Amino acid sequence: MSKRTRTVGFLALAALAGVVSAAVFLAVAEILALVVAPESSPLLAVGSFVIDIVPQPLKELAISTFGEYDKIALLVGLGLAVVIASAVAGVLQYVRPPLGVVALGIAAVLSIAAIVTRAGATAFAWLPPAVGAVAGSAILVLSVARLRRWAGAVRGARADGVPEPRPDAAVDGVPENPAAPRTPGLDRRRFFQLVGVAGVSAVLVGVGARLANVATTSIGAVRDALRLPAPRSTVTVPDGAELDVPGLTPLYTPNADFYRVDTALTVPSIDPASWRLKVQGLVDEPVELTFDDLVGMGLDEYSITLTCVSNEVGGNLLGTAKWLGVPVRDVLALAGPQTGADMVLSRSIDGFMASTPLEVLTDDGRDAILAVAMNGEPLPLEHGFPVRMVVPGLYGYVSATKWLTELTVTTFAADEAYWTPRGYSAEAPIKFSSRLDTPRTGEPVAAGTVALAGVAWAQTVGIERVEVMVDDGEWQQATLSAPVNDDTWVQWVLEWEASPGNHNVVVRAVNRDGDVQIEERAPIAPNGASGWQRTLVRVT
Repeated sequence: MSKRTRTVGFLALAALAGVVSAAVFLAVAEILALVVAPESSPLLAVGSFVIDIVPQPLKELAISTFGEYDKIALLVGLGLAVVIASAVAGVLQYVRPPLGVVALGIAAVLSIAAIVTRAGATAFAWLPPAVGAVAGSAILVLSVARLRRWAGAVRGARADGVPEPRPDAAVDGVPENPAAPRTPGLDRRRFFQLVGVAGVSAVLVGVGARLANVATTSIGAVRDALRLPAPRSTVTVPDGAELDVPGLTPLYTPNADFYRVDTALTVPSIDPASWRLKVQGLVDEPVELTFDDLVGMGLDEYSITLTCVSNEVGGNLLGTAKWLGVPVRDVLALAGPQTGADMVLSRSIDGFMASTPLEVLTDDGRDAILAVAMNGEPLPLEHGFPVRMVVPGLYGYVSATKWLTELTVTTFAADEAYWTPRGYSAEAPIKFSSRLDTPRTGEPVAAGTVALAGVAWAQTVGIERVEVMVDDGEWQQATLSAPVNDDTWVQWVLEWEASPGNHNVVVRAVNRDGDVQIEERAPIAPNGASGWQRTLVRVT
């Protein structure tokens, strides 16, 4: 084997030692986090930090590219980054010790900073990554030392050029047997034994600790066992509220299909028995409610369509559900908002904050609620269990706080929410819009009568009509489903006599105030996309 080949081989093994050391770092941190502080997982803390600092255009790119799987994509990306960085640390430790340990120390400092600055970090949240870094550094030093001895034995001298040690010298602190001088084979076995045992142990301990962490904090069984009181009122769905058209979005979105866009890298686990809601700030008397206090105020059922500000024209980041909850105005009334306040800053347990106009939340004509159930069952964990906000007519980033823990009555001048300094408007009423669901782009249809169908929404105002234009022809009025209420989208359908060829289909809505849907295209930031959806339909 040539000298160059041997050098490359030893560098590759040094990189392996670095990756194993990082795995030990993370595994030790995970097992300690299980005991000390569940929020102290370095990988998850750094991931949450990345979510917070990534510029707005990159956030929108991630959402549009990966949709609800953007968190998984982030974790995969972080995992790859850890592998690459730790491999480099291993090579540095082999070539220029102790630079590898320094690199590992820098990673520890960064992860500690990410952890202790998270909302709800405990006093000992720094401990798991600190101890993990010490363990990882120890494995890195020992494994690379054995690798360097192996390389030195292969060349007939130590890797640093110092003459071979006497037969009675120590290796890793253990005296050599004078009768059995070191050989390359012996050093090779010692290296692979250490790296193999450390690597396998790190995987088993790390994965086991993460699963145990999830299991001990999982609230799924509690949610399944939760029994909510019957609502005082229920939603009446009129005849004709749902059209029978293949490919059309259902009137109510199943929980499993409801869009999810939030800043939580992992879904928080909150036991309703320990949940508390603080109502504070510019109020006459701060209030703290338990879950039983909240549901004891009386539950009602509401039909509301939610819309994400990241929804593109024709996008699917919106959905409709039947929600069970308590009016926010009733909760705020317990504390008594003071004159001069104009905003309520709602906070999630993961640190997310939304700024909602006080006048919206106290408006008797708007069904802004603290929701505890969705489509006939307690809120799904990923949709805010046990309590979230639902406010019709406002984009979710200024109203739909999940895993709610605080309502702070304040002013727009004094406070700002999570997305405001990141390029979004402090106030964001939904831009009413329409969407073509069927036929879908790229799916050809047969010539003849074709059902053009979709949904339209104008929360708090309602949809008056939907119009469709084919190939720059006249606007044709579609048939609407019977509206449930002004806060719920409507379905629409237009029977079209389609001829073979490619056709451009444009859809727009008119709300009950007589306003026509905005034609001009606008990006998502700072307050929602606008424009008419234009779809190319191929008829065979």
